[in-house]
Amino acid sequence: MHLSHHTPPTAPTTPTSRQALLAACDTLLEPQRFKDYGPNGLQVEGKAQIRHLVSGVTASRALIEAAIADGADAILVHHGLFWRGMDGRVTGWMKERLRLLLAHDINLLAYHLPLDAHPSLGNNAQLGQRLGVQADAVFGEQDLGLLGACQFANPQALAAHVQQVLGRSVTMVSGAADDAPITRLGWCTGGAQGFFESAIAAGAQAYITGEISEPQAHLARETGTTFIAAGHHATERYGAAALGQAVAEQLGISHRFIEIDNPA
Repeated sequence: MHLSHHTPPTAPTTPTSRQALLAACDTLLEPQRFKDYGPNGLQVEGKAQIRHLVSGVTASRALIEAAIADGADAILVHHGLFWRGMDGRVTGWMKERLRLLLAHDINLLAYHLPLDAHPSLGNNAQLGQRLGVQADAVFGEQDLGLLGACQFANPQALAAHVQQVLGRSVTMVSGAADDAPITRLGWCTGGAQGFFESAIAAGAQAYITGEISEPQAHLARETGTTFIAAGHHATERYGAAALGQAVAEQLGISHRFIEIDNPA
């Protein structure tokens, strides 16, 4: 487990309310605009007053335990506890995560697609900033994918850049020539390998997402494009931290992003 280098400011004399935190997040992210795979917003109700917010990628037991140790009143994540079609029984790992949250009266807020899509705080926008690519178009389901101009000498140069930015190895499959420059990049964080065809149709010469499935390798080779899988967690480390910092500053509460390492 790695704690971020952001030191939270001194906790204010007057805490904010749970309702104010939820309203700030909802106003920024507009979750009502999205058809999603689970509930966005407050997933577990905790204390009514909030002084310290912890953000993270996934509501894992490790994150919850780290947030408890950090004195959190609320946790803000991208991947929450509840998903469409899941078994609703509270047993095993789910029981333990909920037990910890309820025992410490901690609020859990989760935003999935709305956090991917926000034009400045979202996972896609934040990844683009780190890659140095400015989006000028959207594509894919619910306009989640981003597309922008770039300048890389060849697919290998792009893959090396992504590896350097994210600090981890990537999987690349390319149907382009070794010396073919890449000037148009598409990307969508997480498990968006299914957007590859939409990215190609939108004009992307290369596409970056978190994961790769069996069809994408063939599509890359047959269409002369480049596909890079850079890690689901690795590409989605930045949105929750940016959102947490933004709402904490707005409401005058303290915030810390806690990174729980995940090789996926």
